[in-house]
Amino acid sequence: MTTETSTSALPVTRLGAPSHKPVGPRTWIATAVVNVVTAILGILFLVPLLWVVFAAFNADAGLKLAWPGGNFSFDNFRAVLTPETTYRPMWNGLVLCVGSTVIAIFVATLAAYPLSRFETRYKRPFLLTILFSTGLPITAIMVPVYGLFVQLNLVDTIGGTVAFMATTALPMSIFLCKNFMDGVPLTLEEAAWTDGASSMQTLRHIVLPLMWPGLSVVTIFTFIGMWGNFFIPFVLLLSPDRLPASVSIFTFFGQYGSVQWGQLAAYSVLYTLPVVVLYVLLSRRLGGAFNFGGALKG
Repeated sequence: MTTETSTSALPVTRLGAPSHKPVGPRTWIATAVVNVVTAILGILFLVPLLWVVFAAFNADAGLKLAWPGGNFSFDNFRAVLTPETTYRPMWNGLVLCVGSTVIAIFVATLAAYPLSRFETRYKRPFLLTILFSTGLPITAIMVPVYGLFVQLNLVDTIGGTVAFMATTALPMSIFLCKNFMDGVPLTLEEAAWTDGASSMQTLRHIVLPLMWPGLSVVTIFTFIGMWGNFFIPFVLLLSPDRLPASVSIFTFFGQYGSVQWGQLAAYSVLYTLPVVVLYVLLSRRLGGAFNFGGALKG
């Protein structure tokens, strides 16, 4: 004899069903206040960007935000597109930033791998040292660094400046690379080790391809930090023909006794192009984050 239980009499509970609780006036007011504050903050951030774009194409640009209108022209770009003003500083900046970014990413990847994959008693102190280094102001170490560069005869050299800029980017690059590398399953490397692969082979053929979206983020973050760095090249580079764009833009504030706002805005637009181009080139690698589900099946 079997006993049948009617399922129609049992209560049915839907997981994740939306709540239909009435929304009170306080909730509406709080939401409206948050939206208004967010909109105001967005406008405050947008106004300076609009001024840069409008002033770059305005022949009579000033500090006031205004549509170019009848003053629309490319004279500001023609004035700054010269070898001394734009071409050489941009090239110097690309050499400094690309070189320091490549060195920083390469060293950070090698340093993050043992921190992510192996447990030692020195791991925690090393991570704490890295975390402390990220908050150390660059102005606190520039005086001893300059003295060291003078003794080593590295002042006013591109190679020495690239090496030091890469060093300043290492703490944050190592910290970010280590966090992204933690997301790669260790079981994939263990399978490769079983087949006779070495640690460097698994790093190159398994870890790096899987963490490429994260590595792209670190690359963009490092390059932007180097591209906007003013203090280091300003102190370590003395020759005007070796200064990057981040330093040469400072000359617009003192040329001919007044500021050429239109030319400054045009130069600022050109100055942002390398960062935008880098982001566009790597943006395809940033979507979807990490997806290891297929790698763990089978």
